Amino acid sequence: MTGPSRGVRLGVDVGQVRIGVARSDPHGVLATPLVTVARDRTAAPDAVPSDLTELAALVSEHEAVEVVVGLPVNLAGRHGPAAVQVKAYAQRLADVIAPVPVTLTDERMSTVVASRRLAERGVRGKRQRAVVDQAAAVEILQSWLDAQRRRT
Repeated sequence: MTGPSRGVRLGVDVGQVRIGVARSDPHGVLATPLVTVARDRTAAPDAVPSDLTELAALVSEHEAVEVVVGLPVNLAGRHGPAAVQVKAYAQRLADVIAPVPVTLTDERMSTVVASRRLAERGVRGKRQRAVVDQAAAVEILQSWLDAQRRRT
């Protein structure tokens, strides 16, 4: 089996308030922070929320071949309420950006790791909150990319 096909992937960390987005290089080697999108909780049930519209625009702009969404599995490996919400979000995203595939990947501890790495670099408080979602998206996407390369 070969590694993932060439092309940019977007990594997405879905939060209650914000969504962190990262992107990979076309070779699938390195994930870098891209943007933080505000979560739209005001859209009518039959409307597409603005955060999904923004993500669809990013997929198009970066010509992404896949979107990797972090699934918050608890430490025991089970899917709690947060995972159920993220699965539903990923499904709505998949409907909006089809035919670009959406892949779920275990993101246990990505926000914790991202927060720790930012703190080690001296990024704390409000500055950290502003970028932690992007950093978590980088952790999610980089872990996924590394796992894909290990499979080859």
